Formats: sequence, structure tokens, C-alpha cells
Amino acid sequence: MEATDIRPRLAFSRPTDDTLGVRLSGGWTVGETLPSAAEVAREFESHPQARRITFDTQDLTDWDSTLLTFLIRVKDQCSQSNAVLDEEGLPPGARRLLVLASEVPEREGARKEEVREGFFTRVGKSALETHESAREMLTFVGEATLAFLKFLSGKASFRRSDLMLIIQQCGFQALPIVSLISLLVGMILGFLGAIQLRMFGAEIYVADLVGIGMVRMMSPIMTGIILAGRTGAAFAAQLGTMQVNEEIDALETMGVDPMEFLVMPRMVALILMMPLLCVYADLMGILGGVFVGVGMMNISVTEYAVRTQDALSLIHFWIGIFQAVVFGALVALSGCLRGMHCGRSASAVGDATTSAVVTGIVAIITATAIITFVCNILGV
Repeated sequence: MEATDIRPRLAFSRPTDDTLGVRLSGGWTVGETLPSAAEVAREFESHPQARRITFDTQDLTDWDSTLLTFLIRVKDQCSQSNAVLDEEGLPPGARRLLVLASEVPEREGARKEEVREGFFTRVGKSALETHESAREMLTFVGEATLAFLKFLSGKASFRRSDLMLIIQQCGFQALPIVSLISLLVGMILGFLGAIQLRMFGAEIYVADLVGIGMVRMMSPIMTGIILAGRTGAAFAAQLGTMQVNEEIDALETMGVDPMEFLVMPRMVALILMMPLLCVYADLMGILGGVFVGVGMMNISVTEYAVRTQDALSLIHFWIGIFQAVVFGALVALSGCLRGMHCGRSASAVGDATTSAVVTGIVAIITATAIITFVCNILGV
């Protein structure tokens, strides 16, 4: 006995001069190699007198959405050729689905057409976006400065409990990560110095390298970068979520200035905590250098401490503290800026958080370069 061929097939007939008969047979299901609706179009065009298409589905064994797709394309071709599609020969289920698909026409403009913009158009848009971003940033910095001046004059409206909570989050809760990073950075500086200074028999100067490097430069930079990734991102996420939930709009409706109520406490907390964390990072970094000097170079703790004390001066200390204050303000402004200008979606909150970290780190590195250049000119 021969096996029944269930492959999808397409055949044509001419019942009358103005009618094209389409016979569907086999299984029209996903996974099968299906005939194309273009075959019907070619057959229809080869008979210019044809004005009507009928179907014969008696040998159709099985079908799914692929048949419906085929029928929709044939129906579109009939509409373009001003022909009539006779649906009587189709399965009842296919007829109902075809009617349903035709009931909801495609909305005009629903499909997004990809428009390729020219080079100068893209450059112009980028320039306008950069100008708008710079304007928003300057406006935000000005409003934050006014809010900070109101705080100094005692006229700012904020909750002291919020300020104390933010101080705890920025200060005490950041000690573990600051301790680990500063200790490791101090040890790294000690290792690098030990390798080079040992060639000249000047191992004792590792104390100078670690002490000055940590107090003057590395401690404020590393602490600022840590807080940019930890606290700045948290500020952006908090304010961004409030923007999505329309809480900031509610504050403005009640007559509360969001800059004073939300931004200013965060800025004050970081400006206060950054110098303290920087001093703590100085101690942990010097301790890391002690581990290397005592463990690798057989320098006594007393010798290391005396040499560190001779190498350091108040100039190095105050430069580090000044940088810490500046970095604290930059991290707070970056996080709050991205949070306050966040969009109204969950993905926008994620973008604001990422942008806050990047903006904070770039601002810290830029400020470090400027401060170092100025100190070099002043000879300090």
C-alpha cells in the first residue's frame, strides 16, 4: 500500500473564464516547505480575464497559522488587482480567522520606517543635545548652590532626621569598603616602591612614597571613586524612583522645593563625610605600606613611622582634605543631577544610575588634574 502524501501542495484550475480556482492539499503547518502566495499572483497575472479566486480544500489534511498567513497575502494581492476572493471553499475556522484579521486594519503610520539621517544632521543633533545638557547642568548647579547658601543661613526647609540618616549611609556604612580599598592601595604603592628602591638601597623611602602618595592624592581619589559608585549611584536611583512615582511632583505641588528638601541634605552629608573618610583612608593606606615595609624590607615599625612623619607636612594633608571636599560635592551633584533629570520608566532609572557613576568618576579625574596643575603652578 502506498503512503499518503501529506506535503502541502498548490494546484490551479479554470472553472470559468473569469475565475481562477486554487486547490489546497496536504498539511499546511509550521515546519513544512509551503508554496508561496507569489505563485497565485503569477497564475492570476497570466490570465488577464480572471476577476475572481475560489478555493478547494477537500484534500487539505491539516492547517495552522501558516495557512492564514498565505490567505492574507492572497487577499492583499486581490485587493491590489481589484479581484474578488471567494472564501466559501475554505475551512470554517480559517474563514473566521481571516474575517477577524481583516476587521482590524493596520493603523496608518503604525510601522516605523527607518530613516537614515545624514552626517551633518547627526552632528547637529549631537551639538544641540550637548548644549541642552550643559544648560541643564549649569542650571542645576546654580539651584544647588542657592539651596546650600540657604542651608548656611539657616533658612533651608529640610528634615534633620533625613540629613542624619544620609550621613550615616555615606559615612559609617562606607567604612568597610574604604578600609579594604585603602589598605590594598597602600600595599600596592609599597610593593611598587620596594621593587624600584631596592635597586638603589633606598628601601626606607618607601615610607615617603606611600605616605605622600596616600595623603596627598590616592586617598581622596579612591574614596571619591568608591562613593561615586556606592553613594552617587544610590542618590540617582533614589531620586529617579521618586521621579517615576511622581513624588517630586507632589512635593512641588505642596510648595516644597525639591532642591532644598532632597538635594541639599545629600550634598551636605557628602561634603561633611568625605574629609573624615579621607583621613581614615590615609591611615589605612599608610598601614598597608607598613605591612610591606616591615614584612618585605625588614624596616622596623619605629623607623617607618619616623620616616613617614618626616616626609609628611600639613601642606600635603590640607591638599588632600581640600580635594576630598571638592570630590564630595561633585559626587553628590552628579548623583542628584542624574536622578532629578531621570525619565519616567524603570529603564530610565537604570540609565540615570549608570550615568551618575560615569559622571562622578569623570568629574573626579578632571578636578584632580585641575587641582594638581594649580598646585604645580603655586609650587605646593
